[in-house]
Amino acid sequence: MTTKIKLENVSKIFGSKPKSVIPMIKDGMEKNEILEKTGHTVGVYDASMEIKQGEIFVIMGLSGSGKSTLIRCFNLLNKPTNGSIFIDGEDIVKYNSTELKRVRQEKVAMVFQHFGLFNHRTVLANVEYGLEIRNVSKEERQEIARKNIENVGLKGYEDKYPEQLSGGMQQRVGLARALANDPDILLMDEPFSALDPLIRREMQLELLDIQERLQKTIIFITHDVNEAFKIGDRVAVMKDGKVVQVGTPEEIIEEPANDYISDFIKDIDRSKVFQAEHVMIKPNALVSMKDGLNVAIKEMEENNISSVFAVDRGRHVKGIVTIDDAIAGIKEKKTLEDVLRTDITVVQRDEYVNDLIAKTLESKFPLAVVNEEDKLIGFILRVHVLSGLVAEDVNESEDYIG
Repeated sequence: MTTKIKLENVSKIFGSKPKSVIPMIKDGMEKNEILEKTGHTVGVYDASMEIKQGEIFVIMGLSGSGKSTLIRCFNLLNKPTNGSIFIDGEDIVKYNSTELKRVRQEKVAMVFQHFGLFNHRTVLANVEYGLEIRNVSKEERQEIARKNIENVGLKGYEDKYPEQLSGGMQQRVGLARALANDPDILLMDEPFSALDPLIRREMQLELLDIQERLQKTIIFITHDVNEAFKIGDRVAVMKDGKVVQVGTPEEIIEEPANDYISDFIKDIDRSKVFQAEHVMIKPNALVSMKDGLNVAIKEMEENNISSVFAVDRGRHVKGIVTIDDAIAGIKEKKTLEDVLRTDITVVQRDEYVNDLIAKTLESKFPLAVVNEEDKLIGFILRVHVLSGLVAEDVNESEDYIG
């Protein structure tokens, strides 16, 4: 993935002489102390990061951490006191007003927490607004607007007014309006925090669905660690204006940078972060559909297991053979295919563990994990899901293997 945005040592200090504060921060003076002594507020200090094209990059932190200040630096609503912001290799901090206007109209769009809709405009008129001020013809802008209204699941609501919509629907209108300009980059400042929990979950899933189709570069702000880890490809955690750690949700959970990060993530629902591929075991034993039952028994005996997955030449899982069925099959002169159990559960590598719990409880056999080509890459036992995702438990208990 190519780098879409790069921040180098970005700081934003609010006050009459912001640059005078930088040496104080370098000397270790705390944010509150600087405010008390100088009247300046440290919004962001020395933030550096790279954001890849097409990823959802989440900036997370508690109130006052600097996350909302930072996201407004990406489109220079907050012009940095120090540092550079590169978009497609160009430092936009150096742009003049004309160049910056072009970036805001064509490359970067923003979705706000409180929707920002015009109550006197219909849904269609709200969504086409950005195109209207760019002097796009009425026919073209309405065509684009209708397409984006459909993209966010609001087809049929074009003539409604914001007051006739629920909070979640209003946020969808805001999202459609941002997408109508076809921006490369979408800035989302706590867009779902004003929604009730059920609608918030729906909007998270909607965003992931839209991202799968459109592949925008999304920078998403939240104070909710579960939300951050659910939707973020990578996450930056901020504290007191500083970026403390950047990584994938799995990296942050498994290797927190310090005690602050450990405390921050201690209540995370790991079942909504880890996916099947993170808890599966790679199969040590397999049998081919062309093999006989004696081969299947030998594989199980050598690996001290009581069942084995059977695959075809393309490594596509066809079923599972148990030791009891194999022994009985030999006595009755049956083939491997005759005794093959096909009532297995197959899951995708990127399914979340939270969604696997019911499947493990309902299945008599291990879950077969497959990749995008439906090739068997691992298996999951019930204990892997229910043991709290403790790695040490993975190699213990139950005698199934695939």
